[in-house]
Amino acid sequence: MSRAVLITGASGGIGRAIARAFAGAGDRVAVHYGGNRSGAEETLASLNGSGHAIVSGDLASPQAPPEIVAATVEALGGIDVLVNNAALMVAHPIAEVTYEDWLDAWRRTAAVNLHGTANLSYCAAREMIARKTAGRIVNIGSRGAFRGEPAHPAYGATKAAVHAMAQSLAVALAPHGIGVASVAPGFIATDRVSARLDGAEGAAIRAQSPFGRVGEPGEVASAVLWLASPDALWASGTVLDVNGASYLRT
Repeated sequence: MSRAVLITGASGGIGRAIARAFAGAGDRVAVHYGGNRSGAEETLASLNGSGHAIVSGDLASPQAPPEIVAATVEALGGIDVLVNNAALMVAHPIAEVTYEDWLDAWRRTAAVNLHGTANLSYCAAREMIARKTAGRIVNIGSRGAFRGEPAHPAYGATKAAVHAMAQSLAVALAPHGIGVASVAPGFIATDRVSARLDGAEGAAIRAQSPFGRVGEPGEVASAVLWLASPDALWASGTVLDVNGASYLRT
């Protein structure tokens, strides 16, 4: 049966791959974007099937999540799956930035990665509860939550918080039949990081994994698709590492 799936930050990269995976499985997808409308339109045009839509909203604004959910419900008839993929990554190495820049990086990063994810999860979960939908929420976290992000500490910290929040929501929403889980990707080859992979540090980045390469967006999408499936309900609360053994947690 076709599901209604909302994917944030789906204008490209991992979000686009996730949108394609769900559409390929026969689901209807709401492609969310913050500022990149043309990218969202490209994603939409690349999706198999019909019934898909584009929704927009700045996740840093507390007013946006209810509007995004309402637009998704109007376009798709409801929400069965929410994928929290949208994120901000601002460089702010502690030994190099001013205090003002440090404050700004933390504020901006937390507004999107943590507060935006939490607020959208609230709105989507309440929609699922109201419709008695045995839904799924899947968060895109990061290997950096465990390995550390020395040049992007706010990113690492907010991704760790997203993992913890998902585990709390997994317990809170289980009585409603809603599963919640996270994926923690390692370095993934997207357009945003292509210059790094093609540059002087590319070999070192690929060497982080014993496979000698970085991940592909489709590999993250496959993990998300499984976690959102009926077969994965008992994995609710998990944080699934998708990093090519580049970082092993104990």
